[in-house]
Amino acid sequence: MKFDDILAEVTGFGRFQIMTILLMTAARMTLPFHYLLNNFVAAVPSHHCNITSLDYGDAFRNLSHEERLIVSIPVQEDGTLSSCQMFAQPQYHLLIESSNITDLPTVPCQNGWMYDNTTFKSTLATEWDLVCDKRRLNKTSATIFFIGVMLGAAVFGYLSDRFGRKKALLVSYVTSTVFGFTSAFSSNFTMFAVMRFFTGLGLSGSSVEWVDIKHRTAVGILMSMDWSISTALFSLVAYCVNDWRYLTATVTCPMCLAIICLWWLPESARWLISNGKVESAHFYLTKCAKVNGREQFMTDLKPEVLSKVIVVENENKKYSFLDLVRTPRMRRLALLTGIVWFAVACTYYGLSLNIEGFGVNIYLTQFIFGTIEVPGKALIYFTVKKIGRRFSQAGSLVLTGLCVLCNIFIPRDYGVFRTAVGALGKMLAEAAFTALYLYTIELYPTVMRQNGMGYCSFLARIGVALSPLIQLLEEVWGKLPSTIFTLVTFAGALSASFLPETKNIRLPESIEDVERTRRRSISTTEEKSPS
Repeated sequence: MKFDDILAEVTGFGRFQIMTILLMTAARMTLPFHYLLNNFVAAVPSHHCNITSLDYGDAFRNLSHEERLIVSIPVQEDGTLSSCQMFAQPQYHLLIESSNITDLPTVPCQNGWMYDNTTFKSTLATEWDLVCDKRRLNKTSATIFFIGVMLGAAVFGYLSDRFGRKKALLVSYVTSTVFGFTSAFSSNFTMFAVMRFFTGLGLSGSSVEWVDIKHRTAVGILMSMDWSISTALFSLVAYCVNDWRYLTATVTCPMCLAIICLWWLPESARWLISNGKVESAHFYLTKCAKVNGREQFMTDLKPEVLSKVIVVENENKKYSFLDLVRTPRMRRLALLTGIVWFAVACTYYGLSLNIEGFGVNIYLTQFIFGTIEVPGKALIYFTVKKIGRRFSQAGSLVLTGLCVLCNIFIPRDYGVFRTAVGALGKMLAEAAFTALYLYTIELYPTVMRQNGMGYCSFLARIGVALSPLIQLLEEVWGKLPSTIFTLVTFAGALSASFLPETKNIRLPESIEDVERTRRRSISTTEEKSPS
């Protein structure tokens, strides 16, 4: 008897599973808060050189503040004051007539900066003057956070296998809570970056497995709705809390509730059985059966029977990540899926972490980008059933790339239009992400599915970590980041087009199945199960 057979008998998705999912809601809604935190805490408001301490004699002191700005700071082509330069000496003649100022000598800001506090009371940029030459540090802090997330996945993956899912979650929650609150009290940028790294590390804890195979994909898509709803909700939170320290502390608060909820969260029965803790496994399975109305089944099933349950197929244990590249078709599959995962993750976060680039209110853009994901999920759920996985995956990526490409040519003055196109691209990027999870599970054989998903997830996190750094290339050419994201999505779409279709296809069990050409299933049951 296999564990999944027992889980199906006690109802693989019932009231018990719904209660378990709800107990983890607080922790899951914290994820987008922290993942997208840089959109607000690292925002750079309008600024110009601080001239309040300048003293050029009575003539300068007798000028109004507006007149001092005219004679002290050059004006850019768009009519705004220069953010990083000031005149070496006051240019009094500019009060009489504006002339060509390109030949007038300028120097970098000498006494700090003055910031527009209309939108934000305080950000990292205003706190530590992370502007001009230090502007890159704002984007770098996001990359440091995502590197922590990437390493945390490996750390907590080991901890959950070694000590149990529930204990790993406790360490994860406590780590992210402690370092999340500590980062809000950082005294300098270096301390903030280090605290954010460990916050990301802690936010990579594992989940508890209580859903059977039949419902796993649907539940995964349903649970991902938390992300979209929380992404939209984050805009309201950030609007109400516009100081970066208070906002960082606020988005960490749900983790305190998550720690409390752990008291009622059940340990993974799968992990308990695999580690010989059959009495504890029987206790939780009995509890699950009782809540789901299947108590009679567990009454007949004694704890000693669980010791003979097959949790992991013996064949699975002899496979490793190296088997992804040992045979030709597996090597091809690993290469193509790796490119697609990198492309989807990099582009999704490239759009998510650039809400300032559309010329519309930053809070409204964040709200739109969150709510637009819901129809994206609904769209892909329909298309994967009707036109298949491959065309849905490749098509959503192509359309995402086209939206990014279109925004390259739309002038910044058309802020509403740019936001609409950007939101459409975000919806399609989310659709691509949702389809990719389902598609990848069906592509990899049973014996390599865990390794394949781990490998793809690792490449996705690399794409996420690189996306903020790609944004820095706008200093080289303003349209270069969008150009790169467009090319990346097209590369992902091209790779997806070479992957095999899995709709109504018998799914592979072994590497040998992948190496052979898969045949279309003629079983009605098998036709329905992947959909």
